[in-house]
Amino acid sequence: MTRYRQPEMMEAARAMSTLNADPAGAHGEVFTRRWVVDLILDLAGYQASADLGASAIVEPACGTGAFLVPIIERLAESCATHGRSIVDMGAAIRAFDLLARNVDAARASAAARLVELDQPAEVAERLSREWVTQGDFLLDAGLDDSRQAGFVVGNPPYVRLEDVPAEVSAAYRSECGTMRGRADLYVGFFEKGLSLLGPEGRLAFICADRWMHNHYGERLRALVAADYAVDTVMAMHAVDAFEDAVSAYPAITVIRKGFQGPARVVETADGFDETDAGIVARWHADSHEHAPSAGRFQAGTLQGWFPGSGHWPTGSPGALELIADLEERFAPLEDWLTGTRVGIGVATGCDDVFIVEDAPGVEPCRLLPMLTAHDISHGTPDWSGRFLVNPWEDGRLVDLDDYPGLAAYIRGHAARIKQRHVARCRPASWYRTIDRVAPELQARPKLLLPDLKPAAHPVLDTGDFYPHHNLYYVVSDKWDLEVLGGLLLSDIANLFVGAYCVKMRGGTYRFQAQYLRKIRVPDYDDISAASAAALTEAFRRRDRPAATAAAAELYGISRANLLAAVA
Repeated sequence: MTRYRQPEMMEAARAMSTLNADPAGAHGEVFTRRWVVDLILDLAGYQASADLGASAIVEPACGTGAFLVPIIERLAESCATHGRSIVDMGAAIRAFDLLARNVDAARASAAARLVELDQPAEVAERLSREWVTQGDFLLDAGLDDSRQAGFVVGNPPYVRLEDVPAEVSAAYRSECGTMRGRADLYVGFFEKGLSLLGPEGRLAFICADRWMHNHYGERLRALVAADYAVDTVMAMHAVDAFEDAVSAYPAITVIRKGFQGPARVVETADGFDETDAGIVARWHADSHEHAPSAGRFQAGTLQGWFPGSGHWPTGSPGALELIADLEERFAPLEDWLTGTRVGIGVATGCDDVFIVEDAPGVEPCRLLPMLTAHDISHGTPDWSGRFLVNPWEDGRLVDLDDYPGLAAYIRGHAARIKQRHVARCRPASWYRTIDRVAPELQARPKLLLPDLKPAAHPVLDTGDFYPHHNLYYVVSDKWDLEVLGGLLLSDIANLFVGAYCVKMRGGTYRFQAQYLRKIRVPDYDDISAASAAALTEAFRRRDRPAATAAAAELYGISRANLLAAVA
């Protein structure tokens, strides 16, 4: 990569982003339906009844004008109501797009709508050029006369950073500190958009909600928690919100520059449409109106929002209210006071070599019986006979010369093992597995949970096996693991994981360590013998309803509230 000083890097990135502005739709372009645009503008408070000419609205990626035209219509109506002339509104709208063809189309759409609103053609042409700018929002965004934005709205592009040219990616990361790891481009659009807001200004985006759950969204969540307030989160996973079919798990998120207050939450279902959107918008505009409910959505108000940079949950208002209550009253599953820890099984980077049914000549002490997700699918360990070839001892790689059988086996597969990234990065320890192996974990009783499941599937290993990396484990110094297994089998555990995890297609959950740690549990010393027995029996019988009933009593949750939350 060419070495640039900071200003030169920015200029190179701008040039590169323009050069790569091809017409093949590689820039995450997905255009929003008109009724969804109207809903977003309503939720942001950009309504014609307000004096919109007194502030500026910014659209970071205007495309061909899906947001721009409704914005113009509302601005024109507001000007008429508040005695302003739209002729003077050149600074009221700032729209950006990277692609010249989109800029031309957006300007044409804006000018045409202004002419339809009885503006002279020369005025329409001038305003459309003032309003729409070709440029990279993340590098070029600004407001004239040091104005701060009252609104930032839109549908930012959904592009992985690794798909962006290296020079451009480096410039983006330099400009936007929240873009960490394998972030999506829209994370930077959030940060840049928020930075433009004046006091009480609002950003309203529709985009994938994964930043609320993933590690790469941590800095953005921290930024919001520190300086902004979450006003509205509206999950629209099953809604036909875009002109083209996409798999983006979208949500409308409204963030305000101000102190956190009550947060509106809406969860939509398949069939949510323009009529439902109107109901939601009217409720949102009236803080005293009772939360509406219909078969295609649920709405409600939380007293605040989930603090800090930790993962944010999503779900129905009832589910989020219950989670907030449980998080306030109970401790997390992973807790040093009880010696309870959540971890993941070993990743080898070369399972066909390190996980085998037979490794002729390898010393028996270098073989650990291993369980995979398939081995526990029926609720108890059903070992398939596979072993982990273990090159570790006491946290260090063994000397191959001390184990001739292991050495012959490993060296016989050297070409395959050395192809791995971990081997290329650490040539001196080329025969290591990706993760260290802690043999004492094999002998320790543990609960095992497969990563991908529609519901929690805890299975007890009494201390016979080592877990594969598609299994997560829970160990504890204090808990009776069958009692804890009953809690993890219950719908309450699913409630936590389902709210915090990144869901896969078909409703499958990710039971990863970061989400399992979100589960709250009662104090073990407060569990009566009767409750412990009920949870143990439910766990042994794989009886989820019985486990849920016993857990609900311990958590002090009514059956009605629980059913409403997990429905």
